[in-house]
Amino acid sequence: MRIQIVLSATLVAGGCIAHAPAAQSTDEAPQGEVWLTPDQVKSAKIEIEPVTDRPVAGTIRVAGRVTFDDLRVGHVFSPVTGKITKIFAQQGQRVKKGEKLCVLQSPDLGSAVSDMAKAQASLFQAEKDWKRQKELLELHAAPQRDYEAAESTYLNARAEMERAQRKARLLRGAGGDTVTQEYVLPSPIDGEVIMRGANPGLEVQGQYTGGATVELFTIGELDRVWVLADVFEMDLPRVKKGAEVSVKVLSYPDDKFSGIVEWISGALDPISRTAKVRFSVDNRKGALRPEMFGTASIAVDPDLKMAIKRSALLLLGKQTIAFVNTGMTPKGLLRFEQRPIAVDELNGGDYVPVRGGIDRNERVVVKGEILLLGEL
Repeated sequence: MRIQIVLSATLVAGGCIAHAPAAQSTDEAPQGEVWLTPDQVKSAKIEIEPVTDRPVAGTIRVAGRVTFDDLRVGHVFSPVTGKITKIFAQQGQRVKKGEKLCVLQSPDLGSAVSDMAKAQASLFQAEKDWKRQKELLELHAAPQRDYEAAESTYLNARAEMERAQRKARLLRGAGGDTVTQEYVLPSPIDGEVIMRGANPGLEVQGQYTGGATVELFTIGELDRVWVLADVFEMDLPRVKKGAEVSVKVLSYPDDKFSGIVEWISGALDPISRTAKVRFSVDNRKGALRPEMFGTASIAVDPDLKMAIKRSALLLLGKQTIAFVNTGMTPKGLLRFEQRPIAVDELNGGDYVPVRGGIDRNERVVVKGEILLLGEL
């Protein structure tokens, strides 16, 4: 917790202050103040520290979201239109690159191989006509335009053959050069099957026909993941590539995951006025999952600001307060005033910048403030 939460502060403080001498009667102190003798302060182990300029914000805390490492994940769609007939890979199973994931019954595959065979026949005939017209032209037995037409037909047939070969080559693993309706969907990378959207009987649209709206498999490695965080415009100059990062997620509040800043976006979000910053985080234990939310503390160079020690802060309801030593009474009692203050809690470290409610060089209680709260 960045701020000490006061829950039933009077009961807690009452139990603790019982070991110190009783405070001066509250009838002698205005509302919101506590007056104590020096001996009472010493016995209660209350510590006081001046508010001054200090190096603060050795870290910047930002919200983040866990994502896949883009280079270590494959989103698998079907390149052909058809119906899924067999499933080979299940969630959690490890697969090798090229290993079977599922089989689709698809007319696209047979059409691709058939088109290649037709293109081969057309090319063979066009090449024969072109060579014959060339021989006739050399013997002055055919006009130039017939030769040019035959040459154009041959070039078009060759281009069509190359197109058919490239398309068939994309599907070659499913059936070689034979005419078949079964397409075997292979794994694009080595990894674990993280998500399976394929089910027997599912009709899918192929990428080659402008479809592929259903992701059939997600194959990836989670031993290293990315965390994408939003850094405010005012903090961007302090964030550097290679800076160390500590990440915490809601699922594991007591664990910290270490990483480094690898990339800083060159553009801001026009609405939130933040820039995306990416961290690479070691996840060999597999605790982090894509789409988890958490907070990241980015190490930055300290900045000199008027600051207050974090331990001096109390959360009373929705208000942040601190106890300020405002001097001594004519009777020699130390005066402690409860005062609402404003601080920048997004900054990490033992000291937080003060935004209002307290002036430079004023003295605040940094230890024992809960005991003072119990005396009000």
